[in-house]
Amino acid sequence: MQIYNTLTRRKEAFTPIEPGRVRMYVCGMTVYDYCHLGHARVMVAFDVITRYLRHRGYDVTYVRNVTDIDDKILRRADENGESIASLTERMIEAMHEDEARLFVLPPDQEPRATRHVGDIIAMVETLITKGYAYAADNGDVYYRVRRFEGYGKLNNRDLDEMRAGARIEVDEHKEDPLDFVLWKAAKPGEASWPSPWGEGRPGWHIECSAMSKCCLGDTFDIHGGGPDLTFPHHENEIAQSEAANGKPFVNTWMHAGAVRVNQEKMSKSLGNFFTIREVLEHHDPEVVRYLLVASHYRSAINYSPDSLAEARKSLERFYHSLEGLALEGLAQEASEPAAGAVAPEFSARFTAAMDDDFNTPGALSVLFDLARELNRARKEAPEQAPALALELKRLGGILGLLQQDPATFLKAGASGLPLSEAEIQAKIDARAAAKQAKDFAAADAIRNELAVLGIILKDSREGTTWVFEKPDA
Repeated sequence: MQIYNTLTRRKEAFTPIEPGRVRMYVCGMTVYDYCHLGHARVMVAFDVITRYLRHRGYDVTYVRNVTDIDDKILRRADENGESIASLTERMIEAMHEDEARLFVLPPDQEPRATRHVGDIIAMVETLITKGYAYAADNGDVYYRVRRFEGYGKLNNRDLDEMRAGARIEVDEHKEDPLDFVLWKAAKPGEASWPSPWGEGRPGWHIECSAMSKCCLGDTFDIHGGGPDLTFPHHENEIAQSEAANGKPFVNTWMHAGAVRVNQEKMSKSLGNFFTIREVLEHHDPEVVRYLLVASHYRSAINYSPDSLAEARKSLERFYHSLEGLALEGLAQEASEPAAGAVAPEFSARFTAAMDDDFNTPGALSVLFDLARELNRARKEAPEQAPALALELKRLGGILGLLQQDPATFLKAGASGLPLSEAEIQAKIDARAAAKQAKDFAAADAIRNELAVLGIILKDSREGTTWVFEKPDA
């Protein structure tokens, strides 16, 4: 297996520290609000990675933390007039609901920052003892960035360039503007814990260093997260952990790509910010998951009506191939050798794609070829079809796809249609006639009329097809 390592900026052969065992930590959510599409990207990306590692026979310990104490949490709880515990428990429950709907398996461990305050304090004390941190007279504790020789290696940044180019908040209590906080003194009325430096709470970065150490040890195999975490969060984690533990922190760093909405950065200020539950009000969860899986985990994803329509169309092709085959009575284990005998190349090609830095687009292209072979077999060699169908479901399941009943999925896609299928086809035929008569204005008007109703037309050499996506998504 080859995995792209953000630290070295190249693909590397993956060799776990312990043969047959993988220890992986992924930065999770700060639970002050509902999870958004960017969170979904990270959830699904590392769910696929975990599923595939287990498929390859590794014993995976997957840890994804929860940040349940933070400035944003304090502000939101105050705005809502509710306790921090009430807010965070509510958001954690919502997060679990969202990930379950996206077919994301729960992590093996889900540590919370507030349950590891003692471990955090112990690590801060170690850093002070070793000279990497200092307590300021305002009750804060800071990390001495220039004391750590390798600072900047994850992001390939020079300290002096960082200081010159960054907008650094002036703080008279810091020895150096680049220093960052490990422990924050509590303001009056804030949630706090007792410490050697007075009442306070952990800084954000130290939380993950302490929790990953407690769950996975001083050094582990893979650390992952979103694209915005490489600096400063992950850079600071490396500095803290390696200074405190005296050992390399992580062997392989992995980062998922960003989500863009109609080719623009997703942000509340642009009005294109969507929570997972808002999206799932209008779109089948498997369609959303397919969209997230169809791009390589390191690539940016474009979320748009067209991209969702393409995702649904792709899933419909798979489910049409599986539709009507009585697979329930066949044992998966018994059928796999039969599938291998019928078409042995598909599993090998799927594995080759996924072994190449979890190349899900390549893996999906194999599934499309397998679906075409299944369609051929249904017509020409029906005795082979069940084994091929089970192989399609098995390989799809490694990506968290194709596990629904085909008829249920296909029927759901057509529910709530504003027009009958016959009426839609009549509109398509009228549009085709208008194009034939070179009345392109009339043809465009029909397309737009249907689009307003959520009926998206797709033209190809084979003709015009349509998918339905509920409007106002």
